[in-house]
Amino acid sequence: MALLEVAGIGKSFGSTAVLRDISFDLQKGEALAIIGSSGSGKTTLLRCLNFLETADTGSITVAGETLWSADDARTQSEAVLRKKRLHFGLVFQNFNLFNNMTALKNCTVGQVKVLKKSKEEAEKKALYYLEKVGMAPYINAKPKQLSGGQKQRVAIARALAMEPEILLFDEPTSALDPQMVGEVLEVMRDLAHEGLTMIIVTHEMAFARDVSKRVIFMANGVIVEDRPPKELFENPKDPLTKDF
Repeated sequence: MALLEVAGIGKSFGSTAVLRDISFDLQKGEALAIIGSSGSGKTTLLRCLNFLETADTGSITVAGETLWSADDARTQSEAVLRKKRLHFGLVFQNFNLFNNMTALKNCTVGQVKVLKKSKEEAEKKALYYLEKVGMAPYINAKPKQLSGGQKQRVAIARALAMEPEILLFDEPTSALDPQMVGEVLEVMRDLAHEGLTMIIVTHEMAFARDVSKRVIFMANGVIVEDRPPKELFENPKDPLTKDF
């Protein structure tokens, strides 16, 4: 059984349909890249998966449990959605770190407040993941003291510390200077090789080709192709994919 099953997700803003009948699944340990032009619906899809946006149609199932169904959406309180959101971790384009907190505190506050872990347990977990992403020397630094690449690595550690089943990346290198892109992609590459279940919205085509097991190409709010990277990049079937 797939870890994640997405069925018929649709989302409109006013009269503009941003997502139309999006369906795919994801196996445990699989890294899935989503590519496409700006405005194709990639970020909105991630936000619907993480319940930051409310889909109009469809369902989202994780490990056999239907977390979201448009049919019963109105009955789901914000508290219920917050709990369901824990199945997913989201790494944002612009880091979204708390500027008044150290790197370590950024990685413990969610564990303590949401997961109800003790301060000691949260710090142990945070230190483990900060070391994993190469940020152990900077645990007492605040975001203004860090480079963009360092901030994004802290953001990845923060997401990992919550131990979600699926980690979502929304263009994680788009806000970085070119020389900092590599350090973040290297962390993500290591996580993929370790078997972390990941969905990566990215414009880094080489990374999508080399690291992901599958690539989805989106255009105009629909999935145009969903294939292994070698097939999609070397022999795209749809004219839209070829043009892209």
